[in-house]
Amino acid sequence: MKTISKRGIFLWLLCILFTAGIVILTVSFVNHGSEWAMKRYNKHMYHNGELIGAGTIYDCDGVELAKTVDGERVYNENRQIRKGTLHIVGDKTNFISTGVQSVYDSKLTGYNLMFGVYNLKRYGKGNDLKLTIDSEICAEAYNALDGRKGTIGVVNYKTGDIICCTSYPSFDVNNMPDDINTNEEYEGVYINRLLSARYVPGSTFKIVTAICAIENMPDVFERTWDCSGAFKPKKGVEIICNADHGHKVDFKTALAQSCNSAFAQIAIELGEEKLNATAKELGIGSAIKISGDINCYPGKFALKSNAADDILGWTGIGQGDTRMAPITMLRIVSAIANGGTAVSFNVVDGLASQAGKKLNITLPTNKTQMMSPETAATIKSMLRYNIEEQYGEYNYKGLKLCAKSGTAQIDQYDEHNIAWFTGFMDDESCPYAFVVAIENGNSGSLTAGPVANRVMQAVAKKYRK
Repeated sequence: MKTISKRGIFLWLLCILFTAGIVILTVSFVNHGSEWAMKRYNKHMYHNGELIGAGTIYDCDGVELAKTVDGERVYNENRQIRKGTLHIVGDKTNFISTGVQSVYDSKLTGYNLMFGVYNLKRYGKGNDLKLTIDSEICAEAYNALDGRKGTIGVVNYKTGDIICCTSYPSFDVNNMPDDINTNEEYEGVYINRLLSARYVPGSTFKIVTAICAIENMPDVFERTWDCSGAFKPKKGVEIICNADHGHKVDFKTALAQSCNSAFAQIAIELGEEKLNATAKELGIGSAIKISGDINCYPGKFALKSNAADDILGWTGIGQGDTRMAPITMLRIVSAIANGGTAVSFNVVDGLASQAGKKLNITLPTNKTQMMSPETAATIKSMLRYNIEEQYGEYNYKGLKLCAKSGTAQIDQYDEHNIAWFTGFMDDESCPYAFVVAIENGNSGSLTAGPVANRVMQAVAKKYRK
């Protein structure tokens, strides 16, 4: 009897272990089935390491950007469109991690828990994905970069729909360069610079410092600061200005003329606690996800307690250890344009089955109040003043831009820099914000400004109602 009892217990243990194994396998299958199906050794999905089994990707106008034909992935026939949309569509090998072909691979293949990739095998194609991206504007942006490393982003600041996401260097997916991994020209080619670059923000960061001042210095518009071409804090190294702006530089003029001396003094007075709080409110250092799934570089901003005056000053003018992806700056100016509210950014418009039936896809619709409507209105008027009094309305005819330029030094002893220009159209019929960042671009207003004008003129021509 004891032997039978022991055998019974042993059999029960086997049954429990078997059941537990089935449960673990089922849970793993539910959670990771799509990942297993998308492995490169799956011949339904890949051939020679290149994605072949996926549905069609369309732009906002229904233009085909990528599709599968006879077991081969085929891209748009226009070379400039292929290059201009590369970093948002993705490459054949999925090396570009931010491309929708990589992020939405399981949705594009039509994978589901019940049938796996059976429908792909049956129909020869996956689900179709429509984007908010405008391939025509992306091609225009790619041409405007003119072979210079950098990025251009354009978004509807009311809806959060991104219509332009162009990054350079790029390449033609139909003609992959043989030296892509050795030629310096293609350094960082798989990086979407709009979403993932870690740039010094330069004087565009003065927008952040200005917002902090508006919120924490009640008399800021009655104050003036001295600039003799440089500012020497009580402790630390001298902060060089871009010009000698003279005595009694007011707040509005300081932003328009991008006076380092004035903004360094303002930053020192504000202190690390208030600057840290404002940076956090504006999302610097926080994760941004496009369409809820595409990861962006969150940025870096962290002033330590009792930071030296020169550190505070350099940080307040956008130098020092601060790092930002252009998408973060685009989100900040979008919030300013939208009365202080930042909406979720998105590149996906819809998903449809092989038979053309619309499929459910969850997209975020979050809204974040980054600043009060009053603060947003104040900084908007200052950015508008920049165009009218500093950059010249004639350089941006008909756009009614509000903007800020920046020339960010990568190293204070290095001639290399990042040329920035960011802002938005103050136009209810054409609510678009933009960011341009060009590496080794010399001057923000003189290099990135004309690029922004060219792209935004194309946007206004097509989208203004």
